[in-house]
Amino acid sequence: MFGLSELAIILIVLIAVLAAKKLPDLARSAGKSAHILKAEARAIKEAENAGKATGAGRGEGSGEAPAPRVIRGEAVARDTTGGGGENGGQRA
Repeated sequence: MFGLSELAIILIVLIAVLAAKKLPDLARSAGKSAHILKAEARAIKEAENAGKATGAGRGEGSGEAPAPRVIRGEAVARDTTGGGGENGGQRA
């Protein structure tokens, strides 16, 4: 019978044969994703280093919590008429 490594090789070859048209696109998108991930990790590291350099007395060591992140959103008007909506104006 086949062992686990032989089955894995057969599966890889089968996928390569059946998905030969899509593999270059998949590899390209995986490379772009890895590049973006590395850039973001580098930016976070630089931001942490810059934060430590500028705010020497603040942060984890001084007992102060870092400032919360503000995510700007969009204001949406609420429907106060009681009609319509997902459940036909009835409260759940």
